[in-house]
Amino acid sequence: MVTKIILVFSIFFVSFCSFSQDKLKKFNLFKTEIHVQKSGPYFGLQRGLYLVPEFGGELQWKKIKLIKPITNAVHMGFTYNFLRNVLGYDVGYWFKTGRLNLTYGANLIYRTDFTYNKIGFAPVIGFKFTQFHLQTGYHFMAPYLPSIQTNTFFVSLRFVFINNRKFDFNN
Repeated sequence: MVTKIILVFSIFFVSFCSFSQDKLKKFNLFKTEIHVQKSGPYFGLQRGLYLVPEFGGELQWKKIKLIKPITNAVHMGFTYNFLRNVLGYDVGYWFKTGRLNLTYGANLIYRTDFTYNKIGFAPVIGFKFTQFHLQTGYHFMAPYLPSIQTNTFFVSLRFVFINNRKFDFNN
């Protein structure tokens, strides 16, 4: 029994002595960064003047830190208004600094009723909790074209199905 304790103690002692001072100085818990890249499809509902389903994909990359983590994301998707026969494409970006802060972003939008087309952009602000993302914004459309019946002021709730995760550790 005593020989086993001495053997275990000597193995630990030798392993700790094998680390050099430089290796211990390089490891700092507060400076360690974890980068996570997540992607997957999303579905959601957009509510404004019309209730419109949303489908698409989103790519998120996050720098996980002890203080103020940073999340960035890009998404691309489409909407379709069944009642008014209006198809829309959205491409956007949003970011969040901190854990419970708001998300800020913008979308480039394209709407068509298969006769006329409109382009525009939408600044958005939202809140993200787990895979749910609640956003609100306003579609600024090109005014010189004929009217397409689409949402201007809107609220959108999306759920992202995370399919892929990739981790990277930096010290």
